[in-house]
Amino acid sequence: MFINRCRSTTITALRFTQVVNRQLRKMGNSESRSYSPNQQCSSSKIDSHGTISRTDSQVEYVEAIVCQSTDLKENEMKVFDIAEHGKVLLVKQKGEFSAVGPKCTHYGAPLNTGALGDGRVRCPWHGACFNLKTGDIEDFPGFDSLPCHQVTVTDKGDVKVRAKLADLKSNKRVKDIGIASPCDSTAVVVVGGGPSGATCVETLRSEGFKGRITLVCKEKYLPYDRVKVSKIGTATDIEKLQARNQQYYEEANIEVLKGVEATKVNTEERIVELSDGSKLTYSALYLATGSKPRVPIIPGIELSNIFTVRNFDDAMNILNQLGSDKEKDVVVLGLSFIGLEVASSCVSKAKSMTVIGKDTAPLGQIFGTDIGKSLQTLFENNNVKFHFKTTVVKCNGENGVLKSVELENGEILPADMLVLGIGTTFYTDFIKDSGINLLPNGAVIVNDKLETNIKNVYAGGDIAHAPVFANNNDQMSIGHIGLSQYHGLVAAKNILKRETPLHTVPYFWTMLFGKSIRYAGCGRPVSSLIEGNVAELKFVIFFFDKSDKVISVASCMRDPVVSQFAELLHQGKSIYKKDLESDFFAWTTTIN
Repeated sequence: MFINRCRSTTITALRFTQVVNRQLRKMGNSESRSYSPNQQCSSSKIDSHGTISRTDSQVEYVEAIVCQSTDLKENEMKVFDIAEHGKVLLVKQKGEFSAVGPKCTHYGAPLNTGALGDGRVRCPWHGACFNLKTGDIEDFPGFDSLPCHQVTVTDKGDVKVRAKLADLKSNKRVKDIGIASPCDSTAVVVVGGGPSGATCVETLRSEGFKGRITLVCKEKYLPYDRVKVSKIGTATDIEKLQARNQQYYEEANIEVLKGVEATKVNTEERIVELSDGSKLTYSALYLATGSKPRVPIIPGIELSNIFTVRNFDDAMNILNQLGSDKEKDVVVLGLSFIGLEVASSCVSKAKSMTVIGKDTAPLGQIFGTDIGKSLQTLFENNNVKFHFKTTVVKCNGENGVLKSVELENGEILPADMLVLGIGTTFYTDFIKDSGINLLPNGAVIVNDKLETNIKNVYAGGDIAHAPVFANNNDQMSIGHIGLSQYHGLVAAKNILKRETPLHTVPYFWTMLFGKSIRYAGCGRPVSSLIEGNVAELKFVIFFFDKSDKVISVASCMRDPVVSQFAELLHQGKSIYKKDLESDFFAWTTTIN
């Protein structure tokens, strides 16, 4: 009756032998689990200047004295050269030294400028966290862990670091996926090929799951970096955006179904029905289908050259329509992150760029009017125009092609292109009759393990109405890549019955005309306090609840303060307005 996906993923004895041999060859290279910092050296004789030795696993290492033990203070991070072969980040904490890769594996931020927590370092740009003892990535964005190197301290106080040459070159490490059985009686189906689903399947394999794994991707691509989608033109090669290549999934024995989506879930029989007519049976199910762009119901919205921004094809369609002749009048509807990122990345390619929204300033609802006005000036200085306190009520066209938009205030603007950035709705229609509890808006209600009301059915990412640790564990639906990846990690561990409750600290960011804006925390503030120069867009803003507790912190060009606050929240600590009176940043010394 059902298509047997186990049979479609079963490999021949020869194929399985090839997979095993590849796995064995991978052991010890830069894609394997990093060298344990507690492991004893087994190299040949090495002098103090560092010479290369070859181990019996055919992996080249280098060992060198990088500094003296007194060169680092307690809770200090420094980058050192390891001979002439590369750099390592050395950290001294609780009297012990750790050595890991010096750059975040996401976009290469220098970790020595980040936030040092208790046993981990947090990226100053986007909040990814790495364990200092293992190098493992513990919070996101990003897919790769850091290489972790062995450190020894001699009786003379020499600090030696021993590292794989390949790790020094790559500065990243893919967790060992082990050797998966070609088929088993247990099967996990992950619906959603975004960052959450991709992280879930990787975690399942790297944590030792031996059964079948099927990843259902609505798009025709392998999972990729969605951060760059709204930054039109920053990446046009889908293969370079993909987190992993096809060989990775084959070697991990993860079946990836591309260009197909789930249409129904039968939780009684544990079956997922797909748009191609096939059916998957599961032991555990993870739903991470994400969001779809909201489209206003207005006359003319069906005209061509009206775009949403959610996936790679959306970005390429916008880029192709813009062309290279700067002849398009472009209108963007939406004053939040997506709309502003599109406007800032496309204005140089357009004849004109106009952003429209109901607020009185860009990002005004988040940062307030003063900061919003400074952002407005930044955009206007870069040839972006604004229309505030209005919206698009009609799209006018000729021969099915957009030509202008009519605003709520009656004004008509020429428009060869309209880009919509006015929020999202959830991809959960297919589970409305499944028995899974949903909110009226379509969000999936889950507990602190991301499990729904149906046993062994989990949900994460945008669609999950889940407890948020930084918000007193109140449930919220939050759409952001870092959080969605964290959900994928937590879901995988709980599918494996390794009780792992959520410990969520939301972290957001954007880059607008070279200005980096970060935000950590959540909740509705009643007041705020700004330190810095708003006009120059170099500031930190503290948001308070009614008890004067700081519930979130945002900054522009003031790294790593937001990462430091995120780490403070992660540790369950709080600061109040009174704690800022004598020194705005005294609290940063309490996180390590």
